[in-house]
Amino acid sequence: MKTRLLVAILLLGGATTVMAQEAMQQPRFFDNWSIGLQGGAATPLKGGPFFKNMRGVAGIDIRKQITPAFGIGAEYNAVVNSSSWKGMVHSTTAFDSSYAGLYGAVNLFQLFQPYGTSNVFDIEAVAGAGWGHFFQTGIPDYNFFATKAGLNFNFNVSDNVTLSVRPSVVFDMSDANVDQASAAYNANTAMFNIMAGVTVKFNDGFKYVLPEYNTDKIAELNAEVNNLRANEAAQLQTIGQLNSQNQAMAAELMQLKNQKPVVVKQTQDFLSTVRYVNFSIGRYNVPADQLPNVAAVASYLKNHPDSKVVIKGYASQDGPIEVNERLANQRAESVKNMLIKKYGISADRINAEGEGIGHMFEEESWNRVAICTLDNDIPVSTETTVRK
Repeated sequence: MKTRLLVAILLLGGATTVMAQEAMQQPRFFDNWSIGLQGGAATPLKGGPFFKNMRGVAGIDIRKQITPAFGIGAEYNAVVNSSSWKGMVHSTTAFDSSYAGLYGAVNLFQLFQPYGTSNVFDIEAVAGAGWGHFFQTGIPDYNFFATKAGLNFNFNVSDNVTLSVRPSVVFDMSDANVDQASAAYNANTAMFNIMAGVTVKFNDGFKYVLPEYNTDKIAELNAEVNNLRANEAAQLQTIGQLNSQNQAMAAELMQLKNQKPVVVKQTQDFLSTVRYVNFSIGRYNVPADQLPNVAAVASYLKNHPDSKVVIKGYASQDGPIEVNERLANQRAESVKNMLIKKYGISADRINAEGEGIGHMFEEESWNRVAICTLDNDIPVSTETTVRK
C-alpha cells in the first residue's frame, strides 16, 4: 500500500514538473533579433575643445540576443562631415569618419533576476572591436583598428520597442596615427559618442507562456492519492485488530498448554447387537453348544418388538466351492427356521442369506458361521473418560 501511495505521489509531482518545464518558451534561431537606429554627437575625448569639436553621428546595428542577459551584434556608425564648415581639411563625402565592428552586450539587471524577467529600465555594458576609416582630402584616407566600450541605458516601452541612450568611447588603436603596426589605448586619439536611438525586437522567445495544465488528470491523481491514504489507514486499523486477536489467541494457547491433559477413550460395543452361531465342518444344523446364541437373538427380538435381524451364513475354504456356497446358505436358513419354529419369531422380521466362503477370521474354522446382526448393525457406543 505504501509503495502504491509513493508511486501515485511521484506521478503527481512528475506531471506538475513536466508542465512547469513546458511553460518556458524555448527560443529558436530566428527569435530575438533586433534592429536599432541611433543618432547623436561625437567629439574627441581629449586633445581639443570638447563641445567645439562636437559633430553629428548616426548609426545602425543588428543584434541577436543569445540569452536574456547576453547578446551579440554588428554595428556601423558614421560621423557627419563638419570640418568643411570650419575651413579645415575635409573629405569630399558627407562623412568625416566611420566605424564598423562587432560587439557583445551584457544586461547587468538580468544577471540577478529570474530567467525571462522583463524590466521597464535596464543597463547594458557594451564592448566591441572593429575597423575605422577617415575620409580626407589633401592627404590619403586611412584605415585603423579600433575598440569600443560603453553603456546602454534602455527604456523598454513595450515588449518589442526600446528607447536607449548610449554613451561610448571608440579608441583608435593605431598609436596616434603614426605607427599603425602597434596598438595602444590613447585618449588623445579616442572619440566620445553620445547617441540616442530606438530598437525594434522581433520574435521575443524568452517569455514564459501560460502552461496548459491537464486539470482532469491532476484531479484524478489527487483522488487516487486520497483513496490510497484512506485505504492505508483502514488497513493499518485492520492490522491492529488482527494483532490484538493474535495476542489473545497466544495467551489462550499458553493457558491450554499449562492445563493437565484429558484423555477420552471411546469404544464401540457390538456384543448387544451381534451374535455368532458356529458350525462343524460340512454341517449346517445348529450344534447344541450354539443354542444359547440363537436363544439370545430370539430373546432380543422378543424384548424389542420393532427390531429385526439379518442372518448371513458363511463357509470355510475346505471342500469344493459349490458345496461351501450351499452350506453357507443352509446355515443361515437353519438359524432362521429355528427362530421361527422354536421361538415363534415372525418370518418378516428375519432376513437370511448365504454369503459363500468367509474371510473374516484368520482362524479358518471360525469362518463356518452364521452372523446374526440385530437392527441393521447399529452399534451401542460407550465412552470412558480418564483424567490425569
